[in-house]
Order: sequence, then structure tokens, then C-alpha cells
Amino acid sequence: MLPIKLVNKDTGQLIASDVQTANSFWKRLKGLMFVKSLPDNFAMHIAPCSSIHTFFMKCRIDILYLSQENEIVGMEENLAPGKIGKRFSNVQSVLELPAGKVKTSAVNVGQAVYFVKREHEEVI
Repeated sequence: MLPIKLVNKDTGQLIASDVQTANSFWKRLKGLMFVKSLPDNFAMHIAPCSSIHTFFMKCRIDILYLSQENEIVGMEENLAPGKIGKRFSNVQSVLELPAGKVKTSAVNVGQAVYFVKREHEEVI
């Protein structure tokens, strides 16, 4: 499987260079449970998914809630382990990022993101 990176469509800024996908029942169920820390360049894309929790997680995370068109419809920063994430309308998938990534990447609600296979720079 080719590595995937995450880019802010509106600014061109690289948000994460190591995007993992969780698009099967078991991968979505496991998510980031029991992971002790996340590298700064990491993101977990969970699809389909409209809400998240951080039960059994060991680290804080930032979350981007995406529409079908990969527009950011909601954000949550520094969500602690053992919590339930916020609910937003029109959410089709979520991105789980290391805590602090929302601030350092300067993403905003209303912006869109896209995924790129790194080897060929193919937008997916």
C-alpha cells in the first residue's frame, strides 16, 4: 500500500505525511486504542465515521470532522483519553491527529482537505 499524505486544499499546506486509513469494521473499531503517542506527521482517517471516542487511548488527540466532500465541518482540539467527541452535522469521516496539530497547521472549519498517494502525487 502506498503512503498517503494529507494536504489543506485551500492553502496547499501539508498537514500529515503519514496517513493511515481505517475503513473496515475491525480497523475502525481498533482505531488508536492503546497507542501511547503519535508522531507529529501522523493522521488516522476513519471512514465511514460520524463521531469518535477516546476510550482505551493513551494520548490526547485533535480531530477534524469531514463532510462527503472532505470539507472540515467541525474540529476538536486536545481531546483527552476516556472522552466522547462532539457531534457535528454532515460528518462522513474523521481525521485523528496528534494533539496540537490543529493549531500548528492552521486549519479552519470551511476549508477542505485532500489525500495524495505520495509516490505518484495522485489525488484520491
